[in-house]
Formats: sequence, C-alpha cells, structure tokens
Amino acid sequence: MLTDSARYHLAAWSQLAEKLGIHLDAKAGDGLRGLSRMDSLNLILKFGHQEDKYTAAQKEEFAAEKNSLYVESIKAMTASDILPGIEQLLTDAKKQGLKLAIASASKNAPTILNQLNIMDKFDAIVDPSTLHKGKPDPEIYQKAQELLGLESDEVISFEDAAAGVASIKAAGQFAVGIGDKKVMAAADYIVSDTGKLRLEEIEAAFDQK
Repeated sequence: MLTDSARYHLAAWSQLAEKLGIHLDAKAGDGLRGLSRMDSLNLILKFGHQEDKYTAAQKEEFAAEKNSLYVESIKAMTASDILPGIEQLLTDAKKQGLKLAIASASKNAPTILNQLNIMDKFDAIVDPSTLHKGKPDPEIYQKAQELLGLESDEVISFEDAAAGVASIKAAGQFAVGIGDKKVMAAADYIVSDTGKLRLEEIEAAFDQK
C-alpha cells in the first residue's frame, strides 16, 4: 500500500501467463493481491486449467522468470510513485515515535523501499523466506509484531486485500482496510484510498475499539 506495485506484479504475471497460453482478465488479476509468489502462480495455473500440468521444479522456474520481469520493471520506480497520503502518514507516525514494520509477501520489498527512498522510515521488514504459510494465515503479521516487540493489541496493520485483512484479524490486530467497503468489510477501519488516511482518525478508531 506504499505504492501501486500491484500493477507491476500483474503486468509480469500477465506476460508469463500469455507465454503459457493463459489470458488473465481483471477479475483474475484482483485475486492475486496479497498472495505469495507461488500461491499466485498456482492460482494462475488453476485459472488456465493447468494446475496439474507442471512439476514443482518447472513451477519454480516460472516463478523465478516472473520475478525477473517484475524486478526489471520496478527499477523505474521513484519517490514520485509513493501513493497519496503515505508520506504524511509515515511522517506523523515517526513524530509520535511509533514503530513501523513492513509485512509483505514480496521478497522485493527492500528494493521497492530503496527505490521510493523511504527505507529509513521503517524499523523492521519481515523476511518472506522465513514464513511457512501465506495470507490469510496470521503468520506474517505475527512476525512483524514480534520484530517490533509489541503485543497484538498494540498493533495497527494496513491492507488493501481481503486475504490480508483476514490475516491481520487472525493475528488479533487492528485492521485498516484500504479499498472497496464490501471487500474490506472485515476491517476495523476502512478508507477508499490512501489519500484519506489520517493518523489521528485511525488512532481514535483504534482507541475506541
């Protein structure tokens, strides 16, 4: 939710899918949000009725190929690609001395943070290679919480995917959902886009909860 990396991911997945004879429509693309690389690949193969066509080794090759396409594309990212409202939110959080962590299933999170020039805003980044389960399992948010040395009732987590909100709630944390109200229905606090994020309003909702 720091930048619109989803469009870069979708473009890379679409390129790979076309190579495999699978056309991804918008609905299929939306389903990839918040999923790990291998979970995304398996979903794409299922969408194209090819889930049993390839070996584990071949799938690893496909995932690596997609990642190469993605990594190449994000080299064009700059600070201008930070979503509206995010810089102010981070600034306000740091002024209050709040601890910040990145809980992303992407192994490229450090690269993106560097491209956006905001790496120094964060105290910790969850290493996806240490995780055993993907969203909606709570593991990734529990790991972020541990890295910051916090209890679940001290954490506010942000998500733009339903699977991510489910992961946050399963971890016992306060969930801020960014997107459609129906999709984000399980979240504790919802805004339609990042430009509407206000730390004081989020904290008020958190305190009330």
